Amino acid sequence: VSFAAPQDVSRCHQIGQSVMLDNGAFSQWKQGKPTNWPAFYGWAEEWLSFPTTWAVIPDQIDAGAPPQDALISQWPFGARGAPVWHMDEPIERLVGLCDAWPKVCIVSTSVYAEVLSASWQRRMDDAFNEIAKRHHFLPWVHMLRGMACSGQRWPFASVDSTDIARNHNRPQNTPRLMADRWDAVQCPATWRVS
Repeated sequence: VSFAAPQDVSRCHQIGQSVMLDNGAFSQWKQGKPTNWPAFYGWAEEWLSFPTTWAVIPDQIDAGAPPQDALISQWPFGARGAPVWHMDEPIERLVGLCDAWPKVCIVSTSVYAEVLSASWQRRMDDAFNEIAKRHHFLPWVHMLRGMACSGQRWPFASVDSTDIARNHNRPQNTPRLMADRWDAVQCPATWRVS
């Protein structure tokens, strides 16, 4: 559930096994609107009481690593959040985040905007090569806006998309059928360094 469109957060907690609270940075960035992180913290705090709910720690798209690290240091809810690595940042930063946090999110950037493009795939291969060199058992890596990665070669622990929220009302779709279709496609568990 995105902070940019929070109207279904209660319903998602009624029916979902787990809920990810998205900070809404992408939506705000696309619309050219500023973010209100204190309001996000206030909204997230209530829902983080659910033991299987977690949140995406605030991030700033196309801003480089220092602003991301500043936002992480301001996060008030510890491991109930996952920091974001932007694909145009140094891979060493991703590895460091994986060392320090139980969950880490990856997001495409302007440079790697097209998920599954040749350049995106090379970058993701490089990223998982470096993660796997440090972690025998891979950490929880979540791909933001990454449902197209389901069933591909990268061992994401989880992925998300707005597909069901946006397309469930089409004649051929129902939320249950769409969820079952996505849940039937898994990512691999391991990564072999190449």
